[in-house]
Amino acid sequence: MADCLIVHIPGSSAPSRSELAAVGFGRQVAARLGGACDVLLLGPNARASGEEIAKYGVRGVLVADHADLAQPTGEAHAAAIAHVAAQRAYRLVAMATTTVARDCFPRAAARLKAPMASDVVALGECDGDVLRLTKPCYSGNLLADVELHGPTVLAACRASAFDPAQATGDAAKVESIPLPEKLAHARKHYVEMQRTPLERPELTEADVIVSGGRGTKGDFSPLEALADVLGAAIGASRAVVDAGWMPNDYQVGQTGKVVAPKVYFACGISGAIQHLAGMRNSKVIVAINKDPNAPIFEVADYGLVADLFDAVPKVSAAVRASREA
Repeated sequence: MADCLIVHIPGSSAPSRSELAAVGFGRQVAARLGGACDVLLLGPNARASGEEIAKYGVRGVLVADHADLAQPTGEAHAAAIAHVAAQRAYRLVAMATTTVARDCFPRAAARLKAPMASDVVALGECDGDVLRLTKPCYSGNLLADVELHGPTVLAACRASAFDPAQATGDAAKVESIPLPEKLAHARKHYVEMQRTPLERPELTEADVIVSGGRGTKGDFSPLEALADVLGAAIGASRAVVDAGWMPNDYQVGQTGKVVAPKVYFACGISGAIQHLAGMRNSKVIVAINKDPNAPIFEVADYGLVADLFDAVPKVSAAVRASREA
């Protein structure tokens, strides 16, 4: 028997799509290894979130709250993850690839002296002490098959590549577990969190995303109008963020957020490799660009060669008219 531990640092009681995708990944691995899948929840929202995620086909839910986990500091969360993983001898410790995971998961791997793979998009064959996984490299242009050797391995999975776990009829047991007295780094302290208020859906959770690039010239009003009609999230390319036209939280791409919505509108986005790495798994890609040779058209399911300032308002009007008909 080889068991898996899925780590979450919940922001609310309702599990997110990314969290459920990580559970789906963990259940796949556990099934291959002939073991079971548990979930570890860290932080002040752990108990409320634990009651919800217990319904998604896991064996057990471990809840750990601690004063040092109240803020998103990588060292404290890494210490908690490593402590639980070592105590219970899990074969795989996994987490959805997020900003927080990029901070704390490599630290946890170092504490456990265990190998780690990030941005996992597929699961290969598993036998003995070897876990085979697939991850993208070179901005998603190549897929690498990697082997992780050892009694415990860590993997951060790309949520867009795995189906979210579905709720089952039974709820798993929720168990509170103790942690060491000190988790935080002795010479490091939390100052503040600066959040960008979002009036629309979170990028990684949205079914529809309307993204803008350099072609917007900083004017996102047509895109925002379309997003309002569709109930969509707003995204942006790195060029837009670097120019200061939109906050970092809106960036889609290799150095931003990786998304896989049902529909992705790329408006005035040329389609640089780094941007494609963050959205090429979208179910349907609609590109609007006045340059007919823009690389974005190579991955688009639907392409419109037009000025976005003319085309996007017409799309908004057409959607609005179809809903009123």
